[in-house]
Amino acid sequence: MIATSLPGDWLGYIAATLTTVAFVPQAWRTLRTRDTRALSLLMYLVFTVGIAFWLAYGLVLGSWPIIVSNALTLLLAGTILALKLRHG
Repeated sequence: MIATSLPGDWLGYIAATLTTVAFVPQAWRTLRTRDTRALSLLMYLVFTVGIAFWLAYGLVLGSWPIIVSNALTLLLAGTILALKLRHG
C-alpha cells in the first residue's frame, strides 16, 4: 500500500518553499557582508522566537511542511540574529 499525501499538504509544501526561499537573499547578504545596521534587533528577536514556536507547533502536529520550512527558516533567522547581536 502506497501512502499518499493529503491534497492540502501540497499547498503547505508550496507555501513553505516560497516563504523559506524568500528569506534566503536577506540571509545570504547578511552573511556575506556582516552588515546588520539596517536590521531591527527587536524584529529579528520576535521573528526568531515566533519561528521557534511554529517549529514546535509543526512537531506537535507532525506536519512536515511546517517542520522543514520552519527548521530552515529558524537556522537562517537565528544566524542573522546572532550576527546582529555580535556586530550591532
